[in-house]
Amino acid sequence: MIFTTLAAGLTGTASAQTAPPARRPGTTPVPGLPEPIETIDLWPGGAPGAPATLPVETVDERSKDDQVTDRAVYGISRPRMVVFRPLVPNGSAVLVMPGGGYKWVVIDKEGYEIGRWLAARGFTVFVLFYRLPGEGWKAGPNVALSDAQRAIRLIRARARDYGIIPERVAAMGFSAGGHVCGDLATRFAVRTYDPVDDADRLSARPDIAASIYAVQSMSAPDAHAGSRALLLGEHASAERERAHSPAANVGPATPPYFLVHAEDDATVTVSNTLEFRAALKSNGIAVETHLFTNGGHGFGLRRAMGKPAQIWPDLFVAWAKTFGV
Repeated sequence: MIFTTLAAGLTGTASAQTAPPARRPGTTPVPGLPEPIETIDLWPGGAPGAPATLPVETVDERSKDDQVTDRAVYGISRPRMVVFRPLVPNGSAVLVMPGGGYKWVVIDKEGYEIGRWLAARGFTVFVLFYRLPGEGWKAGPNVALSDAQRAIRLIRARARDYGIIPERVAAMGFSAGGHVCGDLATRFAVRTYDPVDDADRLSARPDIAASIYAVQSMSAPDAHAGSRALLLGEHASAERERAHSPAANVGPATPPYFLVHAEDDATVTVSNTLEFRAALKSNGIAVETHLFTNGGHGFGLRRAMGKPAQIWPDLFVAWAKTFGV
């Protein structure tokens, strides 16, 4: 089911920001798992480099269950973060970037679900609704990176409001969102937009990063064809591919990294993670890697249940603590 969303103003804790997408009409949340209401718009004057005709934010509800949602959002013209606050903040934040092959942003199974899970363990979580590179934005293949850079800077700028220590900000991405995360971790200092306020004086470098079954390579044979085409175009040069492959951009300032992949992933081959790990190791970057025999692609939390891969979030939290996050 496909429906459009309205850019509604919110009050109270949401601070008159753009609303998150609504649920499908006639459905109700699972008790104890309410829909988030607090958001932070990234760009106070509107996102930079807009096309002549702004895309219309649209939600494709792919679930047939009246309680379990599986929404894919595209046409995001007002990029924002949806906030999950813990009852007792532990001082650490996680910016979560859902996947979707750069076709859309899968907000439930790779966004809200991990947001609730991490918030229950003390993390303040920000789920990123990033712009898509195939929708005409001037920044082109850097458009999602621009949103991720701005998001990290805003989290640090508002750290006191959320009980966050600015040196304890993690980034986590899934599938194509894992590519956004890898791009952020390796190209955080690249100027992809003109500064708009004091927040842009702050670093966009995450203190640690985690990519889960991530798109990474933009070159054959490892590249995920759909993500590559939407990010770079069908006939991108080798130089353009390399510029947007995180393994080619790892440097001494790349943050410590946590990697997860299933070896039977038929959508994004595990060689993406192996190549990225090799680049991190060769540059002396601390990296923890977990490869699972079974799991396929897009397991997130819900599809990992009952499989060895279900332990990956606990492994991440334990690993993050070793870096003080």
